[in-house]
Amino acid sequence: MEIEFNDPLFEEWTQRALLHAVYGGADFGECLTTAERITDGDRKSWYEEWIKTGDRIFAIGEESRRGGHAVSAREAYLRASNYYRTAYPFLYGAPTDQRLIEAFEKETDAFEHAAALFDPPIEPVEIPYEDTTLPGYFYRVDDSEHPRPTVIATNGYDSTIQEMHFAHAVAAIRRGYNCLTFDGPGQGRPLIKQDLFMRPDWEYVVTPVVDYACSRPEVDPDQIVLIGWSFGGYLAPRAASGEHRLAACIADPGLWDMITAIREMATKLGVAQQAADELPDIDPNSLQPLFEAVESSPELTWTFKQRGLWVHGFDSIIEYLQAMPEYSLTDRAGQIQCPTLITRAENDPLAAFADHLYDALECPKELLQFTAAEGADDHCEMTARTLFHQRTFDWLDGVVAHD
Repeated sequence: MEIEFNDPLFEEWTQRALLHAVYGGADFGECLTTAERITDGDRKSWYEEWIKTGDRIFAIGEESRRGGHAVSAREAYLRASNYYRTAYPFLYGAPTDQRLIEAFEKETDAFEHAAALFDPPIEPVEIPYEDTTLPGYFYRVDDSEHPRPTVIATNGYDSTIQEMHFAHAVAAIRRGYNCLTFDGPGQGRPLIKQDLFMRPDWEYVVTPVVDYACSRPEVDPDQIVLIGWSFGGYLAPRAASGEHRLAACIADPGLWDMITAIREMATKLGVAQQAADELPDIDPNSLQPLFEAVESSPELTWTFKQRGLWVHGFDSIIEYLQAMPEYSLTDRAGQIQCPTLITRAENDPLAAFADHLYDALECPKELLQFTAAEGADDHCEMTARTLFHQRTFDWLDGVVAHD
């Protein structure tokens, strides 16, 4: 699906905004007219035009709310939140750009306006974590305190709890599952406003989230499910390897070992095979083809220098590479006890090692493959998210007890 841009990052992020239309996060005309106003490759133009669209749709929400039209207001606020989030990915990096902070605050504010208009309302929550709190939203199926199975959703590298509304929560609630979304270190508000950076031992993040879920009367403590998307396809199974109160785990896609993936990428970019095999403990001069590729490619510059260093709190790509061996499931997969579902989309590069994770699991397990013929071959099955939800929740219904 092509939208408007020659710049591949602009194209990707416009599609990402638009694809949330299926769950009420966008309208086609709003996205397309915004794209038409943006100067291709001009990141200032990108930011300004998505903010303008967000402001315009938020104003519609305000007008509808004042007129007593709760559904119309809620729908407008949701779309505005998505557009505000879309405005700021090209501002990633340290120090955090004030424009990014302002857009994130608009995103959050618009979503919380919408959250209050759901029935029952979506509840913003603060989850105790070490000496601070992590932000989240708790979604109840209905107003009763009857304990129900609950899906906990964990993020990846560049999403927020607001976007996870469209990615996980709507589908869960429709199927009778409560949903608790949260952002951890290196994600959303903890990264943008709390200076909390990504960590590999995600079990120490998820355990206090499970503690919080178990404290709520609406949650059946024996029926808690953890799902992770994008880099969450590493974080969720890593957490499940140490947090054994989970009834099930879903990794979308299944990730295996970051340094192995980076070694493969490095050879494709011209790094000698021997040097790649020795990563990360090598002379940086041996990685010159990698560094040159990052500098010459806007996509790789954004992926590594803007997003990667910022999320992890590092100052250099060498620091980033040196940390990557910690992000591995090679010695953790066998410790996962709960039934686990691994997804793999045909043309998602992050899913390249999903089979490694699946093969290493010793728990009840299943591998779901999504194909180009189904229109579901991209990262996190974004162009066929309803198919993803149908297949994953059908699997989950067979694992988790429903009343």
